[in-house]
Amino acid sequence: MQDIKIIETVRDGLQGLETIVPTFKKIEYINAILKVNFNAVDIGSFVSAKAIPQMADTEEVLNQLNLSETKSKLMVLVANGKGAVKAANYETIDQIIFPFSISETFLKKNINADFKKAERILDEVINVCDKNKKEPIIYLSMTFGNPYQDPWNLDVIHFWTEKLINKGVGIIPFSDITGESSPEIIKEVYASIIPAYPEIEFGFHLHTKPNDWYEKLDAAYQSNCRRFDGVMGGMGGCPMTGYELLANLNTHKLIGYFDKKKIQTGLRMEEFETINQIFYDLF
Repeated sequence: MQDIKIIETVRDGLQGLETIVPTFKKIEYINAILKVNFNAVDIGSFVSAKAIPQMADTEEVLNQLNLSETKSKLMVLVANGKGAVKAANYETIDQIIFPFSISETFLKKNINADFKKAERILDEVINVCDKNKKEPIIYLSMTFGNPYQDPWNLDVIHFWTEKLINKGVGIIPFSDITGESSPEIIKEVYASIIPAYPEIEFGFHLHTKPNDWYEKLDAAYQSNCRRFDGVMGGMGGCPMTGYELLANLNTHKLIGYFDKKKIQTGLRMEEFETINQIFYDLF
């Protein structure tokens, strides 16, 4: 059985907050998270400060992280080649995220790009990663449906998945950020995709209402997905969707799911309990 990978997506939790969290508090919080040994920690983004002001201090945060007590990989998100170049200049960054989508409407909302422009940016980001020995993490959103009436079916998902694979991408998290998924659709998608591309690491990124996360998470796990994103306290939602009230999958619930099933996560749980106090003090 493949090891479970849990990714703590701090950026996704913070980016939609209206109140700017002071940089020193972000540093304290992320340093505590790093001690838990999540597989990776998404710590910020190199995007327009005007678009996402909460992430304007990502460079300062990066420069003050304590990496001496962690096995976690560091991730940042970029929306263009310029951001990728800036991220690649940091030796401490292991993985660079780019948010692609099978929904052209959402691409326009999120990064102001149609498919043609988004694919061109994607190629720039992957090229920067290749040259600088960074791992590209390409999120494929709207893979479980979309509210925009854009084309959605298994053929569309396979088309874009194969495009990414042919560009050399090895990690592709699928995401539902507008609540369109159902357990049945999640099973259908992963049952079609995962066996078809066994060499690829597929992930699950979920924005959810408080009462429907368990069945969706279980559907992904039972369909052999082994990479899962969470956010402490279930904070956040994508500010570009119009569905901000949908929160991220709560890391507490994610870990609780695996505990209930007696599945090892490899996390340092004593350090995880320490984060709880910092989290509640902060938020």
